[in-house]
Amino acid sequence: MRILATVALSFSAACFCAVLLPWDGWQLYAAAALLAAAVVVFLLRSLGCRTRLLLLTLAACAGLCWTWGYEQLIAAPVRQQVDQTTEFHATVTEYPQATDWGGKTTVSLGPLVKAVYYGDASVLELEPGQEISGTAYWQDAAMIRDDTITTFTSQGVYVLLYGRDELQIEQGSAGSLRWLPLRAGRAMQEMTGRIWSDEATAAFVSAMLTGDRSGLTVADETAVSEVGLSHLFAVSGLHCAFLISLLGLLISPARRRLFAAVGIGVLLFYMVLAGMSPSIVRSCIMLIFTLTAPLFRRDSDAITSMSAALLVILLCNPYACASISLQLSFAATAGILLWSGPLYRRLLALPLNRLGAVGRFFCASVSASLGALALTIPLTAYYFNIFTIISPVSNLLVVPAAGWAFMASFVIVLLGFVWLPAAQLLGWVVWALVHYALWISHGLMRLPGHALYLTNQYLKYWLGYVYAMLIACIATGARRRQYILTGVLAAMTLLGTIWLGADTYRQGEFHVLTLDVGQGAAALLYGPDQAVLVDCGSSNSYIDAGGVAADALGSMGVRELDGVVVTHYHEDHTNGLGELLTRIPVETLYLPRLEDGGEDLQSILTLAETYDVAVCYVEQVMQAPLDDFQLQLYPPLGEGDLNEQGLAILASSGDFDVLITGDMASSTERALLERYTLPDIEVLLVGHHGSGGSTHRELLESLRPEVAVISVGDNSYGHPAEETLQRLAMEDIDVYRTDRRGNILITVYEGAT
Repeated sequence: MRILATVALSFSAACFCAVLLPWDGWQLYAAAALLAAAVVVFLLRSLGCRTRLLLLTLAACAGLCWTWGYEQLIAAPVRQQVDQTTEFHATVTEYPQATDWGGKTTVSLGPLVKAVYYGDASVLELEPGQEISGTAYWQDAAMIRDDTITTFTSQGVYVLLYGRDELQIEQGSAGSLRWLPLRAGRAMQEMTGRIWSDEATAAFVSAMLTGDRSGLTVADETAVSEVGLSHLFAVSGLHCAFLISLLGLLISPARRRLFAAVGIGVLLFYMVLAGMSPSIVRSCIMLIFTLTAPLFRRDSDAITSMSAALLVILLCNPYACASISLQLSFAATAGILLWSGPLYRRLLALPLNRLGAVGRFFCASVSASLGALALTIPLTAYYFNIFTIISPVSNLLVVPAAGWAFMASFVIVLLGFVWLPAAQLLGWVVWALVHYALWISHGLMRLPGHALYLTNQYLKYWLGYVYAMLIACIATGARRRQYILTGVLAAMTLLGTIWLGADTYRQGEFHVLTLDVGQGAAALLYGPDQAVLVDCGSSNSYIDAGGVAADALGSMGVRELDGVVVTHYHEDHTNGLGELLTRIPVETLYLPRLEDGGEDLQSILTLAETYDVAVCYVEQVMQAPLDDFQLQLYPPLGEGDLNEQGLAILASSGDFDVLITGDMASSTERALLERYTLPDIEVLLVGHHGSGGSTHRELLESLRPEVAVISVGDNSYGHPAEETLQRLAMEDIDVYRTDRRGNILITVYEGAT
């Protein structure tokens, strides 16, 4: 079976290179070179490893050709219709989800070709198997406003369809056996809500059973993620192993053929039910290999099974290489297979083995966690800017309880379809296990230093240093003493890294840190001991403004905010507050007083009540009670749009002044100048992300800023507008943009910037 592993890994490596490397059009040249190399290897009959080299080169050649052919035959024909409004006909393949403008659902345009359809609220009535047709605008899913996106293509989605007229709906194959797994998944989600009236428990169970996290609160999902337990909701090996164990109670494993046949059917059904994420597909394929190997009188080989699973996924869609879920799933599995065994044996050699079963459990849990982390730490650092230190502890404390919760909830949900009262009674067991897991997660998240964030620019160098030392130890066959020394050096240098990262942000008397939150706003004003955040939101769905702010604060060593100022009630200035308040205590929220602040105001007030944050409405000019710097808050002056009913903020430290106007238009800026006497300022946070209707010439001539900072990201509004940039240039103002420079830090040193 190692031959299969050789072929699969070589094929997969070629697919990864073809998809992830930045060059384009080189695949066929590389494939030709590999084919030529294979011919040379074939002719060298005296070569000792001739067969394996031949397999490696031919499989790599096949991987490159398959990726190129897939692009030409599957993706390219669909992309030829992008940027057009044309008719389409598709089959609904998933249950729809609600959006701010209606609903969306995944549809099939043909074999191996999927799309996401966006429409009005009528989309929410669709079900898998129905045929829909109509007119839609075709948007390339791989390139949105000049930004390369892999989120969709890694799932086999190559086009986004935006409905332009009323949908024509036909019943199609809806209700047939083909869609039974999806209906079963929906039924299980609905049953969890009937069994557990507690929303937290129902959402946790639904996420474990089906991978659907939509019901989780921001607080719970953040806590689980921050302490390294997100894999609880990535349906994978633990869940599949339970299903097989449950099946073993019904069918004797000694009846190999029957057990394998039924087991494979159950696994495939559950794989579709759980959404066919890379983690569940990998787990199912590996278990299928385990079930079928004895039938062919072969020993089960985990490396071969994992390699075959990767091969199957990439044959269906080579662009799945770019899936973060796939990379994390296979990296964790590879780490466990390669290192958890040796780590377990080393831990058993310690006095812990005297504890018997408890000691062995501890060793197994820690070795599995460390093995998985060995290859996933670089990926989580790269994609999520986080290094979770507490992960081994959280896994040791929570995973056993979560495993029992999964097993119990699976049986209880099935019982609910037969006898609901009994299921509700037994559900209290799961309730206790779930709330224990959440209690531990929230408790560990409150520990200082539970995770580190790559907002600390030195952390990536530290990670590179540690991995270089570990590789050197492995390559040289180092003994225990060398590994202990490596660990001590890693810990010492980590403390230095944390200190250096915090010191970068703490030099000087006063700081203005404009965070890169895409098309949104979040500006941190802080001195030696006090900090205030102005706004926290983003209209880019792939950016979590609250997470960006909390990460930065964590790297700076700021454990509490003295205040958060909301300039106005629009999502791109407020939708990150939930995540922020979950992770960082806030003393006071400063809000504009309006008769109708809309849903955003109600959400903010609910958050303030949940996290016991004082609310202060700014109805007249007021100064926040701060000692490190002065913070002047100006009440709303305009009328009509919420942009014009926002706060203005003047922060001062000595002779240094910075003005923030939110999304005010020029008319409200003029009213601000007419009503109040403002000083000459050094820094202006440009209004409304640099729109043409803000930052008028009178404001610039009156306040004479030296530096202008524009918080802007991917948008369809044309921000920043060319006329705004020209006005700033005419006044000889230095311009800094977050979309080009990332986070922008301005530091005041004893009155000088």
